[in-house]
Amino acid sequence: MLIKYWPDRTKIPFMSFRIAGALFSMILIAGSAFLLGTRGLNFGVDFAGGTVMELAKTDTVTVPAVREAMPINAEVNSARGTDGREIVVVKFGEAPPELLGEDFKSLSEEQKAERASGATNELIVETLSEKFGLSVENGDFLRNDSVGPKVSQELFTDGITALVVALAMMLVYIWFRFQWQFSVGAIAALAHDVIITLGMFALLRIEFNLTSIAALLTIIGYSMNDTVVVFDRIREDRRKYKKMPDREVIDMSLNVTLSRTLLTSGTTLISLFAIYFLGGPVLQGMSFALIFGIFIGTYSSIFIASALVLSLGMDFTKKTAEEVEGFTGV
Repeated sequence: MLIKYWPDRTKIPFMSFRIAGALFSMILIAGSAFLLGTRGLNFGVDFAGGTVMELAKTDTVTVPAVREAMPINAEVNSARGTDGREIVVVKFGEAPPELLGEDFKSLSEEQKAERASGATNELIVETLSEKFGLSVENGDFLRNDSVGPKVSQELFTDGITALVVALAMMLVYIWFRFQWQFSVGAIAALAHDVIITLGMFALLRIEFNLTSIAALLTIIGYSMNDTVVVFDRIREDRRKYKKMPDREVIDMSLNVTLSRTLLTSGTTLISLFAIYFLGGPVLQGMSFALIFGIFIGTYSSIFIASALVLSLGMDFTKKTAEEVEGFTGV
């Protein structure tokens, strides 16, 4: 339907707005850096440590009732389990020291972490069992997973390493496939997408966990795919129209790929919006990150990656046998 009603050849002067786009991006990046430096990310159990419990939702075991019964600060939400039934998800950190024994302060850091994790878990299980008549033996606790401080730090380090490695591999890929100007534009666009998405996490206090890392990696891949399609078209059109100014070539290439970009983004967004509204709180963080990432990734492939290529210039006067040929066309 989109292809049917969208014009075959639009003539939008994208590069005429590149300065405005650059200023807008700098404002977003500065705002994201400020939020990350002041508010920080709202780390989930994966990165902050703590425990996640899942309970079968019943007439008595409801989100308000469980939230009221908690003896410590805890995050309580409803969600849909893998089998389709409604569940109550409880996330909490360590209990206050006064609930962990008189000798708690004299323990080593490792002993404190072990005591805190075990004692807090026992406290919550005991409280819920007394309040709602739940039992571990009867399988009322569908899930009871704890992550210690040491493990959570390792998970965070591994997640950041995955992001850095992904960006580095993208840099190498673009460097060999295109000229260095394209590589700079692509990496700048990817860094732009990651920083602004993290800023949105900090602004809205969306929980940042392992699924968020997966979302960021997906955004990187999606943005890179869109950028490569645009770059392929720019390279092909630059060789075909050698006397045409770079600005006109890039505008023409962006307009040619626009319908493809809108169709791909539109169909992906339909699925993501369904997950966001129907998947429950557990999936909302990841789906929101992907929705936001698609918008910002499409924007960056035009006003960051392509605009930087125009600013740095393209040189096709030399033979291109040194380049690794990729797909041409769209």
